[in-house]
Amino acid sequence: MQRFATMMLDGLTAAGAPAELIQPRPFLGNFRAAGRFVAKWLGYIDKFIFFRRQLRKKIAAGRPAIVHICDHSNAIYAEWVREIPVVVTCHDLLAVRGALGEETGCPASPTGKVLQRWIVAGLGKADVIVCDSHATLEDAQRLVPRNNGRPRLEMITLGLSYPYRKLAQPGEARKRLSESSSLAADASFVLHVGSNIGYKNREGVLRIFARCREQWNGLLVFAGEPLSQPLHSLGRQLGLTDRIVELPGITNELLEALYNCAVALLFPSTCEGFGWPIAEAQACGCPVLCADRAPMTEVAGPAGLTHSLDDEAGFAADILRLTDPAERERWSARSLENAQRFSTARMISQYRAIYRSMAPM
Repeated sequence: MQRFATMMLDGLTAAGAPAELIQPRPFLGNFRAAGRFVAKWLGYIDKFIFFRRQLRKKIAAGRPAIVHICDHSNAIYAEWVREIPVVVTCHDLLAVRGALGEETGCPASPTGKVLQRWIVAGLGKADVIVCDSHATLEDAQRLVPRNNGRPRLEMITLGLSYPYRKLAQPGEARKRLSESSSLAADASFVLHVGSNIGYKNREGVLRIFARCREQWNGLLVFAGEPLSQPLHSLGRQLGLTDRIVELPGITNELLEALYNCAVALLFPSTCEGFGWPIAEAQACGCPVLCADRAPMTEVAGPAGLTHSLDDEAGFAADILRLTDPAERERWSARSLENAQRFSTARMISQYRAIYRSMAPM
């Protein structure tokens, strides 16, 4: 996860701790003319063959006190630096669970199953695995091979990768919307942030919103990946074509404005490793509607409005309830209070404590 790695580098640097970010250099993976599938596997050669030489050379030039692998999907690197203490941040084990046949919305191909076994084996070579949520920690306890308490498992709540906040200047968020998107400054809307991957449950988002359309003349805004053709077809079947707004590739500034202005973030994911949009929305005072399952309940805390995934009528009723400004303001205040937990400075401090427990710094 690139933005997490950048957060760590910036946070450690600001705290006066020397750190360097090393990444695979794209070479074969740049040959897009070969087609998406072939380019993907050429990229794996960059990551798992060429990068090994690059990493070993970097370590030989100046032995670091700690190696922190910032994304569990690269856990195989732990085998290459076994003489140095290794921390791996595990954001989720959804793909691993999918490869084992569990229902996560992340099915694996035969080669994908092999890759996930390599990742789990790599996790088992780490000294410490840090998970973003208790839900992911429980998955790691169940799925990662451990020997005599190694690797040690820890949990650190993520901070925010951008300082999302409730904008104090009246009209600033609405101005951003009108200047940087197709939304009118006075648009009333519910927001979804994410992609089309199965566990994001965009089908459920469409069905929930369709239950509101007769009682509320608002819009449904999708920020992130454009809707797939099957999702567009479902939107047409539900009579939502003229009520849907797609905003792909948006800036942090526009997303902040969307969170500030939305009636609510509608986030009925079936599973997550953490659920960053929940934290981002709450930091902007945006009420969050999410599934009543971990880790969404863990992140949303007492400020979340939660329902079982089959209670789409309940989700819709809460959207309509939040169209009342006073009701939205009540849940907005709760959201801002809960969002204080998502401190990047605290996250960096906790990681540094783990580093110190592993090697003198």
